[in-house]
Amino acid sequence: MNSSKVLLGVLGGVAAGAIAGILFAPAKGSKTRKRIVNKGKGYANDVKGKFDKVTKDFSNQYETILQEAKDMVSDLQER
Repeated sequence: MNSSKVLLGVLGGVAAGAIAGILFAPAKGSKTRKRIVNKGKGYANDVKGKFDKVTKDFSNQYETILQEAKDMVSDLQER
């Protein structure tokens, strides 16, 4: 779980840096707002993809452990 905290910290830092860079860039307000929205959507998609991967990995581990437990129960019943 420590690596997930680091990942969230890095993503948060990148997001804050990107927003600060956009806010201090010389552009019209409407253009800046559009940039912020587009960056936010990009980060949201990245986070969603990472969340989906973690969920899939967790599900795979759960299925593996469940199958191992079933195999152990079958072995014990045979003995």
